[in-house]
Amino acid sequence: MTHKSILILIYLFSAFAFSQENPTSFSLQQAIDYALENNRIAKNAVRDVEAAQKQKWETISTGLPQLNASVDYSNFLKQQVSLIPAEFFGGNPGDFAEVVFGTKQSVTGFATLSQKIFDGSYIVGLQSVKVYLEITKNAKTKTDLEVRKAVINAYGNVLIAEQSSLILESNKAILEKNLFELTKMYENGLGEEESVEQIQISLSSINSDLNKILRLKTIAYQMLNITMGLDVHTNIILTENLETLTLQNMSLELIETETNVENNIDYMIAENDKKSKELLLRLEKSKALPTLDAFINGGYSAFNDDFTFGKSSQKWFGSSLFGVNMSIPIFSSLGRTASTQRAQINLSKAEDDLIETEQKLLLEIAAAKSDYQFTIEDYSNKKQNLKLAERIELKNETKFFEGIASSFDLRQAQSQLYQAQQDYLQAMLDVINKKAELETVLNKINN
Repeated sequence: MTHKSILILIYLFSAFAFSQENPTSFSLQQAIDYALENNRIAKNAVRDVEAAQKQKWETISTGLPQLNASVDYSNFLKQQVSLIPAEFFGGNPGDFAEVVFGTKQSVTGFATLSQKIFDGSYIVGLQSVKVYLEITKNAKTKTDLEVRKAVINAYGNVLIAEQSSLILESNKAILEKNLFELTKMYENGLGEEESVEQIQISLSSINSDLNKILRLKTIAYQMLNITMGLDVHTNIILTENLETLTLQNMSLELIETETNVENNIDYMIAENDKKSKELLLRLEKSKALPTLDAFINGGYSAFNDDFTFGKSSQKWFGSSLFGVNMSIPIFSSLGRTASTQRAQINLSKAEDDLIETEQKLLLEIAAAKSDYQFTIEDYSNKKQNLKLAERIELKNETKFFEGIASSFDLRQAQSQLYQAQQDYLQAMLDVINKKAELETVLNKINN
């Protein structure tokens, strides 16, 4: 096999591998699934859950046996001198003898095994870390819901930009054809200059709108890329059609879904906040309870004027100690009482916040259902209006070239058609987005 053939095979394999790792064609659901795995905010939410799980074990481990060891080496650069009455050694009363106690160098190695026997704050801590894990899991669910909605909105914005550009291109082609025909008629003395100018105004407006939508389309793709967790300049292809996607997102069953506020993620988060405040109150109360710890240690010490601790002739002295420590809080100048009262106040606030959240969610769900139902009805209305506007524009165009209608009438009919086209596109996008909002408030992640 030639060197050139090998390079070609390597290139093809690399391209295939890259395409497997970085898909470039997405349906809406594929885009959502990809974003939930690759969106940077979603990935950080997963990391938060993992960190909470590690913190859970970190808290549990504080109540399990703890083993610590230490090694101390001391070397007196100048030993301390003590004065002892000389008469202890047969000297004169009133005189003092200078005495140095101990050796110049020493090494001590100790290991301590400790165990928490009772600590009220530890018990509350175990309960708190469980709630904290629930909070991070709920935060991840909240993030997934928001990412899902953001992808749907961004995906819809790309589709509407694509469809708008196609419609504007079609309108531009028709106007250019009309302008060409009117210019010829005018040059042959069969038309008015005003008619040509009216078409020129319409064409100029269409060109301006087309340039604007093309720039917006680029931004819409980039926003979708960022939302999905792709590089902003990645070229992707959307496999969905705006109208088909709109029809797929019409579901009256969703409007009839029973309202259950407790399933809403915001309610769960508010409930978690209430639980955390309850635990903080228990923690403040537990500080009035005694704590009991036990320990046992053992070690060896060696002493010498010279550094001979690595020699076999060095003598080592062992020691061991067992103990129990009880700490009893007695009086804190009402500091603990104030902390407990403050925790109780915060709990009362959390309870009211939970009720407030429940009431707001009931209203939010009702409003989301109402908005979604309106968008479905508005879509049907805008679709019918578009058909009427197309017929009116076609009739006015025919009348104009037959000399029955004026150029002003034709331009007015065309403007009405262009507005109806944009209203129809917006109505389709509203159906998709409002359904996403309703699914978010109903805590529905999967289609």
